[in-house]
Amino acid sequence: MPTLAAVGVVATLVCAAITILTILLLLKVLVSWALLFGFRPPVTGPVRFLLDLLDEVTEPLLRPLRGLVPPVRAGGVGLDLSIVIAFVILAVLRIALGC
Repeated sequence: MPTLAAVGVVATLVCAAITILTILLLLKVLVSWALLFGFRPPVTGPVRFLLDLLDEVTEPLLRPLRGLVPPVRAGGVGLDLSIVIAFVILAVLRIALGC
């Protein structure tokens, strides 16, 4: 049977992972807005590496949500609601764990 200290350590690690994932999702939102306003990411280099890393970390969470909720069409633009759903899920987990 796990001790109370071990459960506390696991809860702390899960809370830290939720916080990091929330920050990465927020960065993804900011990058998508920057792309919308004309930022063109480089083809190579450290910025490209960081943008690719951001996609590799966040896509495993967002891809299944995109399968559940398709983009909402607003004029000629598709609004991806999967990231909003991810923020809600992370907020509920944060509250449930008492982070």
